[in-house]
Amino acid sequence: MAAAAVAAPEVLRECGCKGIRTCLICERQRGGDPPWQHPPQKTHRFIYYSDTGWAVGAEESDFEGWAFPFPGVTVIEDFVTREEEAEMVQLMDREPWKPSQSGRRKQDYGPKVNFRKQKLKTAGFRGLPSFSREVVRRMGLYPILEDFRPVEQCNLDYCPERGSAIDPHLDDAWLWGERLVSLNLLSPTVLSMSREAPGSLLLCLAPSGFPEALVEGVMAPSRSVLCQEVEVAVPLPCRSLLVLTGAARHQWKHAIHRRHIQARRVCATFRELSAEFCPGGKQQELGQELLQISLSFQGRPM
Repeated sequence: MAAAAVAAPEVLRECGCKGIRTCLICERQRGGDPPWQHPPQKTHRFIYYSDTGWAVGAEESDFEGWAFPFPGVTVIEDFVTREEEAEMVQLMDREPWKPSQSGRRKQDYGPKVNFRKQKLKTAGFRGLPSFSREVVRRMGLYPILEDFRPVEQCNLDYCPERGSAIDPHLDDAWLWGERLVSLNLLSPTVLSMSREAPGSLLLCLAPSGFPEALVEGVMAPSRSVLCQEVEVAVPLPCRSLLVLTGAARHQWKHAIHRRHIQARRVCATFRELSAEFCPGGKQQELGQELLQISLSFQGRPM
């Protein structure tokens, strides 16, 4: 991919917020005391370290130095070069961005889906964008993604001037499969993960107080914390690729808080098909059709 300049984003004067979702644009327009409430911050913050796979209590917190294993998160740094990043964003900006919830803008490359009724339409879907062909090929070079075949790509544009964010959520599991893959472009951010399940997390103490010490000789659990009070911060460097699987995909909700968008951020999220649409599933023929369209790489935003 050749190098290209990234144009400054245009700040929209309208937003796509609905219901309880808000952004800085509609909050300023409404004025006065807001009728909505932003969710309170979790009591205890842990930091995820990709080199160990553990979440460690934040510095100067009640659980500093305490940790627990946090499987299902893979962060691949420098997945694309600066030149490739610039060209990808420039090509995205040639297509229209649609206003979305909570101050985001989006571009969808995928079938039209009604998740509530579990129905979808292929009409108008022409595949992933051409510039994603090399990205998908490169994903297959990593063992965790060697058989990953995305059937949908969603580009999201975050901007601090719009107060962009995304609320804690779990992605659909009827259509979308085991792995969620997201490419983080233009600026670093933090993925915040939380779990509303009852119960407690058992913690271990790192003998030296450093994350590296968790790899060997972990002590028996000797402290616990309520799941509902914990937030795990996953740092996402610029140009990194994030993969969520297992518990991180199905049990822990993920979010991007407004405070963690300090410059324009663009991400491209790729999703694969669930077992129902794969060979042997009851909708395998539809799944095969979706894959053929997707991997033609002739798409335009829906």
